[in-house]
Amino acid sequence: MFTGIIEEKAAVKKIEETDEAMILTIEANTIMDGIRLGDSISVNGVCLTVTSFQSNYFTVDVMPETIKATSLKVLSEGAKVNLERAMSFDGRFGGHFVTGHVDTTGTIRSITPYENAYYIDIELPRQIMTYVMVKGSVAVDGISLTVFGADDENNILTISIIPHTWQETILNEKKIGDPVNIEADMLMKYTEKLLNTRQKTAENITEETLKDNGFM
Repeated sequence: MFTGIIEEKAAVKKIEETDEAMILTIEANTIMDGIRLGDSISVNGVCLTVTSFQSNYFTVDVMPETIKATSLKVLSEGAKVNLERAMSFDGRFGGHFVTGHVDTTGTIRSITPYENAYYIDIELPRQIMTYVMVKGSVAVDGISLTVFGADDENNILTISIIPHTWQETILNEKKIGDPVNIEADMLMKYTEKLLNTRQKTAENITEETLKDNGFM
């Protein structure tokens, strides 16, 4: 579990590719403090497991399904990535619940400076817009952000980036047309699942069911 508060912007040192998988070696500083084998690290919002490490870098395996479902497939050696260690329950919780299980990728459609902020429009698949509401939460490349605008007709999510987030994450390196990893608010997804389950249960209650169970 993560908070979406990025701890470090780091560089991909090496990419080893097989037929359908890859191994990433990432240079880092801040998150190396106390790192252990098997730790979960969010890399651009994707929860990955540390398989080896030295004083200034660590490696993670990326499985075929993860490559297909996320923007990690477009990484190149030297590219910058957002990093966050798994949430510590003895610290402050400044973002929102982020699992590191990416729902989809979105496409950046515009980046607009406005005063000290940047407005970014991201096109999403229609089914993901179900979980997007103004002032709700979303994780973009692992960054916990508040939804600034939601255009359901055109499937556009708008986020507003403050100067600190712009400088300390990889968003300032993004261009129009770039993909970003999107994880919708898990509370929205659980709510939808619960409501759908209750609706299906209600639909299955017939007069015959009530009679069979002694209610009529």
